[in-house]
Amino acid sequence: MHFLKSLGYPEFRFHHAFNHFDFVRPARRILVIGPMGSGKTEYSSRVWRDSQVVLGKSEVLAGHTTTSGADRRRVFVVRSHLDSVRFTSYPDDALAYRGGYERCGENIAHIGTSFDLEELLRTHPEHGTWIIDEASFYDERLAYVVNRESRKRGLIFIFPSLILNFRRETFNATARLLLEVCTDVFPLTAYCEHEQCLTDSFYTYRSYRIGGAECPALYFDPLIIIGGDAEKDDPREPNYCTRCDEHHYLPGKEYTFLVLKPLGERASRGEIAPLREELHAMHSSMRSSRLFADFASRYGEAESVHMNSLLVDCIAERAVVYLFVELNLLSAEQVRQLTDELGLDATYLKRRLADNRRTDVL
Repeated sequence: MHFLKSLGYPEFRFHHAFNHFDFVRPARRILVIGPMGSGKTEYSSRVWRDSQVVLGKSEVLAGHTTTSGADRRRVFVVRSHLDSVRFTSYPDDALAYRGGYERCGENIAHIGTSFDLEELLRTHPEHGTWIIDEASFYDERLAYVVNRESRKRGLIFIFPSLILNFRRETFNATARLLLEVCTDVFPLTAYCEHEQCLTDSFYTYRSYRIGGAECPALYFDPLIIIGGDAEKDDPREPNYCTRCDEHHYLPGKEYTFLVLKPLGERASRGEIAPLREELHAMHSSMRSSRLFADFASRYGEAESVHMNSLLVDCIAERAVVYLFVELNLLSAEQVRQLTDELGLDATYLKRRLADNRRTDVL
């Protein structure tokens, strides 16, 4: 830059173009992070296309791209069983993303656990580059499996993954461990999807749409809700987009830690009556709940995007899932007891518990 200026050129910012993927350097663990819609899976599709180009070149190159029998030009794509409902209109062998897909033939599989990944690694020893889409959906053991195999055999692992959840917090223990073992990070952004904003966005935003109104997800909304990418006008099924700091609304965080969690802690010690009372109010008379009082004091009772979050269905049920699945403050017996005594929506609870891999409760 200084050299160009010395030749009389004006100052300008110099950026690297998108480079073709480097299949030569071994033992990398690459995190591709960003909010929904930022192009994480599309990045993976470029790696796949690059692999098809280099595989068409001379086999002499295999000496530069192979370690312990694994050729890094050979790419295998791994997707989560939990993600299989998102792109139902695409072929089974598609590496699908918003706006397109790549067909991977036999070089793609859907799995559920890190043990499934180990089996794939064992049965496909010739593949040297592994794309593990949405790696945060897996158990935390996965981070150590890939770290071991990468160091041992020179494998490259690419993780197009959410690191932050809709609460703008580290997604889970798996996401934290992936940050510990990664060697490279490619951060991606997207335009904020608020209709009046062009700011760069880093955050995934969850909301519900009811009669055209935007209803932000409450902080204690269940962490994992499995569903497709289609926009929905449904008080039970969320929509996702990416938002900047200003337009990422997250009502109920203060209430969760000031009121809901302490009530759950008391219930864990056998004092379930105060929690039952609050859940009953949420379920039957929202305006008499401590949740409504907290919101009214913060935002006023006039219509606002924050107050809209109280329009969604099954708020008491969402609180139960949060206390049971994420905080482990309620027992399975207490969940059943509260569901029966308060007449909570068992169908909704079963679905959300199943999303979070708890199918043995109701």
